[in-house]
Amino acid sequence: MVSSITLERKSRSFVAPAAPASGETLELSAIDRVPGLRHTVRSLHVFRRDGADDGARPAEVIRAALSRALVEYPAFAGRFVRSAAAAGEACVACTGDGAWFVEAAAGCSLEDVNGLDYPLMVCEEELLPAPEDGVDPTTIPVMMQVTEFTCGGFVVGLVAVHTLADGLGAAQFINAIADFARGLDKPTMAPVWARAVIPSPPKIPSGPPPTFQSFGFQHFVTDVSLDCIASVKAEYFRAMGQYCSTFDVAIAKVWQARTRAIKYSPEDEVKICFFANTRHLLTQVLPKDGGFYGNCFYPITVTSTTKDVSMAGLHDVIKMIRDGKARLPLEFAKWASGDVKVDPYQLTFEHNVLFVSDWTRLGLFEADYGWGAPSHIIPFTYADYMAVVVLGAPPMSKKGTRIMTQCVEGKHLKEFGDEMKDFF
Repeated sequence: MVSSITLERKSRSFVAPAAPASGETLELSAIDRVPGLRHTVRSLHVFRRDGADDGARPAEVIRAALSRALVEYPAFAGRFVRSAAAAGEACVACTGDGAWFVEAAAGCSLEDVNGLDYPLMVCEEELLPAPEDGVDPTTIPVMMQVTEFTCGGFVVGLVAVHTLADGLGAAQFINAIADFARGLDKPTMAPVWARAVIPSPPKIPSGPPPTFQSFGFQHFVTDVSLDCIASVKAEYFRAMGQYCSTFDVAIAKVWQARTRAIKYSPEDEVKICFFANTRHLLTQVLPKDGGFYGNCFYPITVTSTTKDVSMAGLHDVIKMIRDGKARLPLEFAKWASGDVKVDPYQLTFEHNVLFVSDWTRLGLFEADYGWGAPSHIIPFTYADYMAVVVLGAPPMSKKGTRIMTQCVEGKHLKEFGDEMKDFF
């Protein structure tokens, strides 16, 4: 971090919807109410503006646009309350209390801090909004901070509670703010609540509460070129006669590299868990034109042994991932009908489980507040009790896939890095 850089938060307040709130109460879906989703997802969105000087201040423009977007998305201006209809489960009261908004200014240009690329020269906490002292951030559905830099560029720090939206839904809301910021009269995509159409199978008795042991996992970030990914895809097609995706290639490599670096016992189980979008499996009940922004995903877990993941060729590990994805329709249908004995949404946070978060196809890279799309986005989905890999994109000047991990301890970091270098 660079200690000489000054950052001042100029104002902090709630932004209310531009029209009076309805006061209605909105019931959440069975997936929204998963206890593990009551947490915040944090990210930084970096906009360079490319020397544009139109006299408009991004913070003012985005603040006004947020107020208009909250009319279309009243839940984000509401508060979580207990439901009378769903046995005390959480629901959302459209109170119009508003979203928390912070305006800030940095005493430097984005160039001075390397465009906020890794390694970060400014602590993310300086660029992310924090509520007033003593306020639990999970009680406020969305918080934003716009930090303006001397070059005209700016950073949008976003903190959103996962209970209201998955990644696709959050991106839809952010793009609505961007639509209003560009002067549109209404969002490009009309929002749809429709939580009642999400399957609501009988609740399975809960197992023991999850444990949250701190593992001390270290950050590791690397960029993989388009050519490298394309080469592996071509090799996989020649070997297997099937196509595979960038996602398949990247997470298979991380899973194998992590397993080799940690050296679990050969017969120990190792798992990888990713969260698959299920909107395409609910086309009979979801709106045809899209717009649903609630949680609509299913956790797919792939299980193998240390020996099989470590000793296999990368193609075989990719096939494990693809076989897991192929199970999605059947597993989701069985859960929806209540034909499961263990709740798939009750996750376990153990050392041998690697969680995957893919930020490349959410729509966040298309958000344009009037000065172009973000140069890059930095997700902070990390928790010290989870081994995670996040797929993103490097800054616009680079091409390829950015792999961000926090999945090995310091004692395994060098070997993990060496395994990843073999990738490229």
